[in-house]
Amino acid sequence: MKKIKYYYNTNTLRYERLITPLHVKLLRVFGFVSALLVSSAIIIFLYNKFFPRPIDLEMRRKYEVMKDDYSTLNENLQTLQQQMSELEKRDNQVYRSIFAATPLPDSTRAKLIERKKEIAKINIMGDDELTQGIGNSLNNLSARIAFQKDSYNDIEKLIKNQGNKLACIPAIQPVSNKDLTRIGSGFGMRIHPIYGIPKMHYGIDFTAPQGTPIYATGNGTVITAGGGTGTGNHVIINHGYGYQTVYMHMMRIKARVGQHVKRGEVIGWVGSTGASTGPHCHYEVRIDGIAVDPVYFFYNDLNAEQYDRLLKIAATGSAKSFD
Repeated sequence: MKKIKYYYNTNTLRYERLITPLHVKLLRVFGFVSALLVSSAIIIFLYNKFFPRPIDLEMRRKYEVMKDDYSTLNENLQTLQQQMSELEKRDNQVYRSIFAATPLPDSTRAKLIERKKEIAKINIMGDDELTQGIGNSLNNLSARIAFQKDSYNDIEKLIKNQGNKLACIPAIQPVSNKDLTRIGSGFGMRIHPIYGIPKMHYGIDFTAPQGTPIYATGNGTVITAGGGTGTGNHVIINHGYGYQTVYMHMMRIKARVGQHVKRGEVIGWVGSTGASTGPHCHYEVRIDGIAVDPVYFFYNDLNAEQYDRLLKIAATGSAKSFD
């Protein structure tokens, strides 16, 4: 039975029935429901935090694994982009130079890549920054690969009927270096061993025992064969097509001025004549009279793995040259 409440009315001096207004009842109900919802939310939050369900644990584990996978994928993408940049650099500085084709500037590559409508786009499945960044990188890398493929197709056309020219272009190392251990100093700024100051080193120093054979790196005609103050006994070969190679500090010269030599033919022997601190062959490649890094002209000697190793060795070689 419902309880009825009364109160004493001092005005009428009588006990009268207590009637609760509707808005008070509604406020009480609202307060009770609100307290119940807040308490329930707190209890559920604490329970899930300290007593997670097995499915929550599994989802959390999968999220951590996915996060690690994304990081690994991102690192691999950066490595691929570096390798792609190296291919583009070789395309411009080596392959297109070999066939006297106009190098493609970065701005042109970017514009042509944007026009590649047939490149399949990677669908971004999530909106998070990491996924979107990787997707954009994949899109960019796919476009660069497609464009580079077209560039190599153009170069392949240039290769046809270029047998004689290819035979003349420097394409091997001037000394036997199968184990890739004879590069003492690479192309670039180096400390001069005699003057002790930074100077531009325009070639690569191949260290080898005195008397080691030195080979012509491409077909050509000997235009210089003799001694010099700094260069010592040296040979310069004109390969045609704007290419020349220089071999310095020989112990003894075999080639003679005007002689036609073929790639792999012995032209002299390693020594330490001229401004040299030890037996080695200083080797240069010049295109139209300008020295370029010879490391890009060993492609007949090396496979892809060996070439990659050689690039690292040349880049991290001795900070001091031998001449």
